[in-house]
Amino acid sequence: MDSQNAAVNGADLSPAEFTSDLHRSDFPKSFVFGTATSAFQVEGATHEGGRGLTVWDKFTYTPGKITDNTNAEVAIDHYHRYKEDIQLIKDLNMDAHRFSIAWSRIIPDGIGRSVNKEGIAFYNRFIDALIEKGIAPYVTLYHWDLPLTLQDKLGGWTNREIVEHFAYYAETCFAAFGDRVKHWITFNEPMQFCYAGYGSGYHAPGRTSERTKSAEGDSSTEPYLAGHNVLISHATAVEIYRSKYKPEQGGSIGFTVDCEWPEPLSDSTEDKEATERRRAFQLGWWLDPIYFGDYPVQMRQNAGDRLPHFTEEEKLLLRDSLDFIGLNHYTTRWVTSQQLPSNPAERNYWVDQGVLTTAEKDGVLIGEKAHSFWLYIVPWGIQRLIEYVWKTYKAPIYICENGMDEFNDPAWTVSNFAKDSTRVKYYQEYLKHVHKAIENGADVRGYFAWSLLDNFEWAAGYTSRFGLYHVDYSTLIRHPKDSARWFSQFLEPKVANPSL
Repeated sequence: MDSQNAAVNGADLSPAEFTSDLHRSDFPKSFVFGTATSAFQVEGATHEGGRGLTVWDKFTYTPGKITDNTNAEVAIDHYHRYKEDIQLIKDLNMDAHRFSIAWSRIIPDGIGRSVNKEGIAFYNRFIDALIEKGIAPYVTLYHWDLPLTLQDKLGGWTNREIVEHFAYYAETCFAAFGDRVKHWITFNEPMQFCYAGYGSGYHAPGRTSERTKSAEGDSSTEPYLAGHNVLISHATAVEIYRSKYKPEQGGSIGFTVDCEWPEPLSDSTEDKEATERRRAFQLGWWLDPIYFGDYPVQMRQNAGDRLPHFTEEEKLLLRDSLDFIGLNHYTTRWVTSQQLPSNPAERNYWVDQGVLTTAEKDGVLIGEKAHSFWLYIVPWGIQRLIEYVWKTYKAPIYICENGMDEFNDPAWTVSNFAKDSTRVKYYQEYLKHVHKAIENGADVRGYFAWSLLDNFEWAAGYTSRFGLYHVDYSTLIRHPKDSARWFSQFLEPKVANPSL
């Protein structure tokens, strides 16, 4: 791997596609650049180190749930290769790395109170190795991999009892790692695991009202109930951190939401209102209770009593329970209005929005399509999203995920994958718009590229590659793509001209 690493650091990138009028020095001095991964997608070693099973283990073992019928038992073996991978981060000249802790490595069944010492030791080694390389650890406590016992015995996020279990897990992590971890994220993309896991059934645990997909589930109520318990779990963990650990450890704690930027398809009042509803159901679902005390009015109107209510005590607990907002953003969609169905049986989180989204307008795509069916390259969307979030919530922002994928074409060689000029352009253009948002006054403090490495991409299995580094899934050898080479140059400190 030394020769591969040298290829990142030593290449002289002169072609036009690698030139950029933007450099890291154009961003604020304290601005953080980093990479991102999640435990289930990269670690593997699912039966090692005392780790318990998760809902995603069970989901991947269920025929038909994963596009290529694969699983993450090995993933990309980050559990054993983490030192090598940390060197790859260093080669990129990154300041930080965002990763998640696997709950089932810390509390194997999620319910018990006995802490797995092997799991604690693994993350201690990982955090220490990052810091030794000068890379700041940004830790996500929950990135979708719920311990299986919590789902099987309690119903997972639909059971209010999960709050106390998450709180115990979170406090265990604060106590074990908080002397070195100064940036915590309680949850990653709750909209995805609450709706896709408890509504559409597309993600684990796969619950849905569609009986052809699942024998259990109620898509009209469970996503909202799960989301409610996630919010209370978040606020409870924050209260524990702020009252017991922050005074001594001095860190900060946030929450990461994902959002496609919605743009009205036309200038009609109906489409503009539909766009506002779309934002309310994506962002307001999570951030309005924290900053304004309740769910958005559009959600109350369209979901009715299926949307839970907060007690006064819960409202106080939630109030301002964020030091920063994490934003995951990839793409933008046109939005138009759609009438709600009169039949209550047809209602669910998606239908309740009363919208249709599309990537096409007047026969023209909104942007170049990446591999994933949902991902179009629309750089201006990230600027509009950042400026909207800053104007609405006035909280510091970290871009916690941003990136694009290509199809894992079996006919391609490593060299084919390495020539990812579309990804290079993606990062160049999206970062330009992040910079413009900062120039316009938004308090953006960091940017994390998704992803450090090609990995197990949830329901898409290994068919989709998001990495800056190509991973050969048969040998697990890592190879830098041109996007890795570009980042290493973009982030390289400028050297003053001695002749000036």
